[in-house]
Amino acid sequence: MPKGHREPHRLSSVGWLRAAVLGANDGIVSTASLIIGVASAHSSHGNLLLTGVAGLIAGAMSMATGEYVSVSSQADTEKAALAEERAELDNDGPREHRELAAIYERRGLEKALARQVADALMARDALGAHARDELGITEITTARPLQAAASSACSFAVGAALPLFVAAVFPGQLIMPGIAAASLVSLAVLGGVAARVGGARIVPGMLRVTFWSALSMGVASGVGNLFNAL
Repeated sequence: MPKGHREPHRLSSVGWLRAAVLGANDGIVSTASLIIGVASAHSSHGNLLLTGVAGLIAGAMSMATGEYVSVSSQADTEKAALAEERAELDNDGPREHRELAAIYERRGLEKALARQVADALMARDALGAHARDELGITEITTARPLQAAASSACSFAVGAALPLFVAAVFPGQLIMPGIAAASLVSLAVLGGVAARVGGARIVPGMLRVTFWSALSMGVASGVGNLFNAL
């Protein structure tokens, strides 16, 4: 095998891909539904654009806040677990060595080999070995609150910009069908791309996101028509 060769597994990209697609989907669906709902109440074109901009800003900030709080909690939990593991290594290294060797035995290694592996890994980085194999904390899974918040806000804003752009350039009578068509096509593409990169079936992923998004826009339109009739 060539030096430095790495097999292109998809699992390492699933986490960030899920967050990016979720943010973009939320941006498209929520902003499109919001504008369609307000348009159904026969609001002016200026009010539609104001609604879209407000929805984009509020949604992006909400996504950033939610992700930051959630991932910060995860980061605090990881820090506490690592601190506890570090204390256990300082206070009773032999027991932690046996614990690590037992993990490798359960994974299929012979007892003697499991001890040798535990010896080698703990000699190099004892805390890192326990974090990875006992706690399940790796560089890929480590919580990064600011990165998560910025990524979620940006992906939401990118998604929300689509229906807002359609509302800005389409004439009044075409705004609702234009937003619905552009949003559903974009959502179907996003669902297909996410499924393809994640190794899942493409068509079910596209149909799932399209159906629920269309339902959301339909409900918003119904609410707008209801208020217009009052």
